[in-house]
Parts: sequence; C-alpha cells; structure tokens
Amino acid sequence: MIRLAIPLLILAAGGAATAAIQENRKPDAATARVERTLAGLTPGKPRNCIPRNRISELRTADGVILYVSGRNRVYRNDVLGQCAGLRRDDMVVSFSAISGDYCRGDIIRTRARTGGMMTGSCALGTFVPYTK
Repeated sequence: MIRLAIPLLILAAGGAATAAIQENRKPDAATARVERTLAGLTPGKPRNCIPRNRISELRTADGVILYVSGRNRVYRNDVLGQCAGLRRDDMVVSFSAISGDYCRGDIIRTRARTGGMMTGSCALGTFVPYTK
C-alpha cells in the first residue's frame, strides 16, 4: 500500500507544480500581447464612451480589452472588477450597451471557446485611446 501511495504523491505534486508554472506563464504572455499591440502608440485622454461603428477588431487579454479602430488607433479598456472569462482568453459575445456606443459601465458577457458555456460578465472601465 505504501509502495503505491508514495509514487502517487510524487506524481500529484509534480502535476500541481507544472500547473502552477503554466498558470504563471499565461498572464505574462497575455500582457506581452497587449504591450506588443500598443508598442509605438501614444496614450491620450481617457474617455467614457467610444463609437461602436468605428471598431474593426476586438482583442482580449488578461482583463484588458483592446478595441482596434483602423491602423492608427487602439482603445484600451481595463474592465471594472475581475472578469474571469477574459483571464482565460474566452470570447466576448454580448454587450448590454444602452446607446449606440460602448460606454463605461456597460456589461459584457464572455463565452468559452470550447463548449460554448457562458463564463462570466463584467463592466467596462474607461477607454484610453492610443494613437500614432
């Protein structure tokens, strides 16, 4: 019995250590992706709302949403509170925007890329424009 228990404990400890190392790498990779996107761009004055019809692409990474508007402008939004779905790189699937714009306080919902389950919701923060 002890012969079986010791290898199982070692295997479990190794698996936990590997999971912890991989979990620590994910935020670093996501942060690096955000930094690469914003590299060479200058931050501007924060805004409460941005026009929805001018956004061509949406990128998410570790609690940050980047709204790409053409080649020379990206809006960075750090969501209010914790948004677990964005930390797992889930998809943003719905906005409950009252106006035709994305505004601070609007609620977003996230969905898992595999399985399609709803994984959370959170509120948008202020939008910081980054331009060339």
